Amino acid sequence: MKIGYFDSFAGAAGDMVVGAMIDAGVDATVLIEQISTLGIGGYSIETSRVDRGGISAVLFDPNAAEEHTHRNLADIRQIIDNSGLADSVKARAIAIFQIIAVAEAKVHGVTVDEVHFHEVGAVDSIVDVVAACVALDMLGVEKVYCSALPMGSGTVKCAHGVLSVPVPATVEILRTAAVPVVAGLGTTEMVTPTGAAILANFADSFTSLPDMVVDNIGYGAGQRDCTQYPNVVRLMVGTATMPNESDSVCVIETNIDDSTGEIIGYVAEKLMTAGALDVYTTAITMKSGRPAVKLTVICEVEMANQFEDIIFAEGLTLGLRRQTMHRSKLERQIVTVDTVYGCISIKVGRRNGQIVSVKPEFKDCQLAAQTNKAAVTDIIREATRVFYKDLPK
Repeated sequence: MKIGYFDSFAGAAGDMVVGAMIDAGVDATVLIEQISTLGIGGYSIETSRVDRGGISAVLFDPNAAEEHTHRNLADIRQIIDNSGLADSVKARAIAIFQIIAVAEAKVHGVTVDEVHFHEVGAVDSIVDVVAACVALDMLGVEKVYCSALPMGSGTVKCAHGVLSVPVPATVEILRTAAVPVVAGLGTTEMVTPTGAAILANFADSFTSLPDMVVDNIGYGAGQRDCTQYPNVVRLMVGTATMPNESDSVCVIETNIDDSTGEIIGYVAEKLMTAGALDVYTTAITMKSGRPAVKLTVICEVEMANQFEDIIFAEGLTLGLRRQTMHRSKLERQIVTVDTVYGCISIKVGRRNGQIVSVKPEFKDCQLAAQTNKAAVTDIIREATRVFYKDLPK
């Protein structure tokens, strides 16, 4: 499987994402030809190789003239719909602008139809979004991964005046898409609303570097040449070497030294009922030699806030630790075998098509053991034997 990984250690903007894809192999001439089908003027695209902190990177620059047109979502949708772009590219570009419009509407307390995009409706932003969608299609990757996004700090001047970094629209986009964020090294805006929306749409998962054989590497340059770090987005394109299935999960942990076993057990059961993937405790020793318990919750990334609320509401702790982790999974299948003790379900795990795990469901074996007055180990052994006997040679 061909995959791409956006390493956004220095942040992300639309032009940086496009530049990285060009550097990773997208033909800039063909890309510009596709963008021209939008039928809008006021820009002239230039691509050049620049130095950013000692790293050679591609700068994608629409060179848009200043304009006073404030387009809404319907205007942008019409421009894209009337273009000569592929239908899949149109759909993705419109979806990205929908993400931005929803965020802007929430921030300003208006409806999506009332949002006038200002910067993100300007020609350069339209070109950035459409170029990114065309370039992704040209890359031909089947799955996209992305690192956590750094927020930066300080202030930035925009259409609404001076705003604190990260700007409200960016935060809202990342919150809605459950994108993991980190503080980052920059003392300025590191992720723009356009960059946030593009990666929120592109990424199948926000995670650490997936297992892969790297074929191409691209660096997309930002407009600023920072002294603190190379202002680039890095894109790695290659072939996945990961197991059949993988995703990202959130791991929430806290150390508890002032609660009872009954309460901790109650909360653990409540977390599992709420949909946690796993909940467990570990015996630990805290300061002053006090025996304590570490509570660990593994959950879907987008549900992390819900589980944190449960733990805080039960008064178990004043603080939690959270991290996003890559999870590899076997391809799973449930089959049923007919044994002398009755029907038993078996969970089969495969890696790269090969069976590596065969486990009879314990509840089925327990019930069969009680019904037949047999040892549960005999049921497990017989179910496993029948499974392999019936397995096609």
